Amino acid sequence: MKKGVLLVNLGSPDSTDPKDVKKYLDEFLMDERVVDLPYILRALLVKGIILNTRPKKSAEAYSKIWWEEGSPLIVLSERLQEKIDAYTSVPISLAMRYGSMTIENGLKELHDQGVDEVLLIPLYPQYAMATTETILVLAEEIRKEQFPQMEFTVMPPFYNHPDYIRVLSESIKESLEGKDYEHLLFSYHGVPKRHIRKSDITNGHCKMNGTCCATPSPAHEFCYSHQCHEVTRLVGEYLNLEDGTYSTTFQSRLGFDPWLTPYTDRTIEKMGLGGVKKLAIATPAFVSDCLETLEEIAMEGEEIFHEVGGKQFHVIPCLNTREDWVKVMSRWIDEWALQGAEATV
Repeated sequence: MKKGVLLVNLGSPDSTDPKDVKKYLDEFLMDERVVDLPYILRALLVKGIILNTRPKKSAEAYSKIWWEEGSPLIVLSERLQEKIDAYTSVPISLAMRYGSMTIENGLKELHDQGVDEVLLIPLYPQYAMATTETILVLAEEIRKEQFPQMEFTVMPPFYNHPDYIRVLSESIKESLEGKDYEHLLFSYHGVPKRHIRKSDITNGHCKMNGTCCATPSPAHEFCYSHQCHEVTRLVGEYLNLEDGTYSTTFQSRLGFDPWLTPYTDRTIEKMGLGGVKKLAIATPAFVSDCLETLEEIAMEGEEIFHEVGGKQFHVIPCLNTREDWVKVMSRWIDEWALQGAEATV
């Protein structure tokens, strides 16, 4: 069997035109694993309310961070693909869960090269039903319908892999070298609390009471909250950070349902009001910089911090196309290609 790899990231509108943004948001928010309401309620919320109010505002946000080459997320993902392809021994394709760079096209590109065994790599360190799960479900549907002879191997979340923790920690260390800061905030993309409960394979461990994430359980294999907190803990250990000088928060909430807390924007405000003058922030839920890092954190977050008296706001870039990150990904891929599925992360 000929092997190949499909990298999958979130996606992006084709442009900053509100029409393109609306089309993208429609596909994204109508995903039952993103807005996990019954179809009628989801359609009323998304098509009846959100798509009539949000596209223009989101288009303005995208226009602030859009590059000459296009969407930063797409451009950075393409650069990552190209660099990994130069190091590895198997074909590497790229797809997005939403938007024009479809998973179907990515699999077809591999199929046309004779690939019949695919390593699927969701480009998310942590597992979540709104990220990893929706990618795997759609990819399997497409495989069954269009590429039934293909076989999939799935790279599991790499949030606690020593190589990932080392690269992430070194990137933070290098970004903060020579900079003075009082607190390091680890901001992860938020999800509704009900997503955590739905992903609990034990049907009882995840109580989100401040202790369950630190209590060993089989539920942690699919628990986004635990995996985020674990990244923070492991990086804190690697960098020998002192207790109280770093913490975990969650950003990008939507609607009025309870989401994972504490919220990033409110924490930034609270710290500024509390006298913190120098704040650093990392975003380890993403491997590529995107709207949520470049606009929501680097622009909106900094504005909030300055408005309440903060002075220095250091935003740490995502891993993007760091050489050490590219080499780690390439080695994981070649180990799989050479030794089989048992050699994956």
